[in-house]
Amino acid sequence: MEDSVEDLFSNLPDEILSCIVSFLPNESALETSLISTRWRDLWNQVLVIHGTTEDITGVVAGFLACFEEHDPLKHPRKLQFHFAEDSALFAAIATNNKLLLEFSAGNKDHQRHYELQFKLNKQHITHQPVPPSFLVKTLYLKSVSYLTSEVASSIVSNLEHLERLIIIECSGLQSLFIESETKLHKLTILDCLQLKSLHLRTSKLKSFQYCGPLPLIWLESHFNLSDAILDFRLGPTSSDFKAQDFNETLLTIKNSQVLTLCEWTFEALIWPSISPPNGNFIFYKLRELWWISNHEDENSMDGLISFLKLCPALEQLYVTIDPRSFSSPRSNSCIMQATKYAELEHLKLIKFMGFTNRVDEISVAKNLIQLVKGKPPKIETSNGSYLDVMFMQ
Repeated sequence: MEDSVEDLFSNLPDEILSCIVSFLPNESALETSLISTRWRDLWNQVLVIHGTTEDITGVVAGFLACFEEHDPLKHPRKLQFHFAEDSALFAAIATNNKLLLEFSAGNKDHQRHYELQFKLNKQHITHQPVPPSFLVKTLYLKSVSYLTSEVASSIVSNLEHLERLIIIECSGLQSLFIESETKLHKLTILDCLQLKSLHLRTSKLKSFQYCGPLPLIWLESHFNLSDAILDFRLGPTSSDFKAQDFNETLLTIKNSQVLTLCEWTFEALIWPSISPPNGNFIFYKLRELWWISNHEDENSMDGLISFLKLCPALEQLYVTIDPRSFSSPRSNSCIMQATKYAELEHLKLIKFMGFTNRVDEISVAKNLIQLVKGKPPKIETSNGSYLDVMFMQ
């Protein structure tokens, strides 16, 4: 009986199978790709088009306009657009209103510098908006280059409903401007190693994730981030970077609940602005801290201990050791003496990552436990085992 049912489906044309999928909920529809090679091929159909660089914006707009969220197999979910001599754009539509745009270009184009301007407001729309059947709310934008910078700006600026933007590995990008009045809530920038200037005109960001050298960040409006990843372990883009250049960014993370921070960023850019007599700066809402340090000497954790004294509500602490992480000239003794003592009453977990020496882990753990009031936290080492906290006390 099962064989006859399977034969019945295998004999149906693609159009009928696509129609069947259109009646299924999104999660169930996706599971049909696991049934057989034929079903998987239906989901992996690629629309291949050839044209010029000037055609890219219109082709992408047309690709999105044809897609029907309630009938996901009616048209291909993937686009491969070839332009210029050896360049291409790969586009893919995913569930939950996600769009991936990945560019490829010849190596000669990768080192040319350029800027990107994304103006996510209705007055900047230049192409026919995507029909209500599919609104791009999350965009993954990867490997934009000088050659495709203008079309990338045009495409993104036409996505007026964009809520989350992820920019990845854009070689040569030196200046980035983003304007969004209400919609954009999450911004992620990863491995754009030449970026020197980040200009944000938005007041609704709740999540900001950055991994790469620290650029000059210009914020026209204040916003409160609930989670922030400030992974500047590669150091600043300029040797002239001063603490006051970071003050606006500092204010956006004051009320964060989850924060990733490098040791050098705290010591060189945050501490000079909040140390007495400049004010009593406390991270009252911080629950989860990811700390990145190069741990180059026995005093290198003084900065972490000083920062923890500003986090009375902390529940989880993750400490990553990266010997390649940038370090700045420090005066840890001054930091330790000037910071007010605040006990950690809610800390439940400390996790070490990247340590190569068990003795170092125990030494750091002993210093951290001194800040804890009440029940000691679990302490997980880099190899996954746990330290005996009672023994260390």
